[in-house]
Amino acid sequence: MHWILSAVVGAALTGTALSQTSPPFPTTCAGVAAAKYPYTVDSAWQITKIASGLRQPRSILFDPLGNMLVLQASSGVSVHTFGADGCINSTKTIIQNSGLNHGLGLTPDGKTLYVSSVTQVWSWAYDAAARTATGQKTVITGMSQGGHSTRTIAVSPKNPNIILVSTGSNSNWDYASGSPATGRACVKAFDVSKAPASGYTYNTQGTMLAYGVRNEVALAFDPNGHAWGAENSGDDFRRTVNGQATDIHIDNPAEELNYFGDPESPRTPNWYGYPTCFTVWEPSLFKDTTALKTGSQFVVSPNATFNDASCTGVSNPPRLSFPAHTAPIGSVFDKSATNLYITFHGSWDRQPAAGYFVAEVPFTKTADGLYDPVSPADSKTGYKTILSATTPGSCNSPSLTQSTCWRLAGVSWDNAGERLFVSSDNQADGEIFVLKKK
Repeated sequence: MHWILSAVVGAALTGTALSQTSPPFPTTCAGVAAAKYPYTVDSAWQITKIASGLRQPRSILFDPLGNMLVLQASSGVSVHTFGADGCINSTKTIIQNSGLNHGLGLTPDGKTLYVSSVTQVWSWAYDAAARTATGQKTVITGMSQGGHSTRTIAVSPKNPNIILVSTGSNSNWDYASGSPATGRACVKAFDVSKAPASGYTYNTQGTMLAYGVRNEVALAFDPNGHAWGAENSGDDFRRTVNGQATDIHIDNPAEELNYFGDPESPRTPNWYGYPTCFTVWEPSLFKDTTALKTGSQFVVSPNATFNDASCTGVSNPPRLSFPAHTAPIGSVFDKSATNLYITFHGSWDRQPAAGYFVAEVPFTKTADGLYDPVSPADSKTGYKTILSATTPGSCNSPSLTQSTCWRLAGVSWDNAGERLFVSSDNQADGEIFVLKKK
């Protein structure tokens, strides 16, 4: 996502001194409240809470000097510096705007900051040394309201004039979004250097990188500058065959890891299935067929005109799948792209609940120079949980930012690629944690 810039985009900085030295890993930070909710961390990692009392910290990234920028939803953007002990030693609000809710991006030279609301994307001139954002400009307007409200921003490390902006569907079943002209359930690319004075109009301008992606919140670039997205799929699914409906929703459809490729050369086709073709997580819940497996695409009501097999060759299937309703929100590659890290916000539409964890997805570089997950597309074990709510099955989340557990959201590596920062945007306490491998 936008917060991948500290690791992937930051490595491509030119003409700017990039801080590559991490402060010591703190074991505790004075004045920071204890973790609000219990958690479990993998034995190979250590973790410390470094910030509390933030307002729904949704996104994180690092500027060239190693300062941490945080988008606090319905509040603004803050910048945080670190002391010699590895703890935060100063905080400054650089943008105040109650309409901001998710998107945050920074160009590789650290000089242009992008932020989004539900309907617009703006840019500011950013000064890392002074920790200021000035000269607000409108970059994109006219994004649809209603339904999924987050607008992810990701800046290309290959061509920093290119930014990606995602929009979700306007409902669980947004049938109109099957047409790319609606400008919903899609990811578009925009060349900021060619933006009109009043900004692009989202629905009618820009390049369609991918459509048919229900809510692609977690965007990340690999070292080749190719885009990946983790998708929040649908809710309350029933499979209807010959008039007989079967509830499959507890473990279907799967959340998805999608490969979008080079934003300057979109894939063909660039449709990823929604609102027609979805992905199987648990095939045993499909009582009418044994042909499906994890990672297969299916339709909810197969018929003589369009059935599961009809998706093949028409819709791009995911490269990897995750359990239903876990809600991927943020993603970031490590410096060598040997792993992709994804935060899962957690479910509301499943009992017992699921999600509330950080996944480590192993990647490899193929013979043709592309990056690809190690596991096959039909795997249920293509990731490892490195951090989780202690008892995720008992979490109760009545709204987007209310829960009896943390709601993991932002994720970013520091410039040195040594410390992984993760936020929880639960409104009871906006928290940031730092992790490091032992």
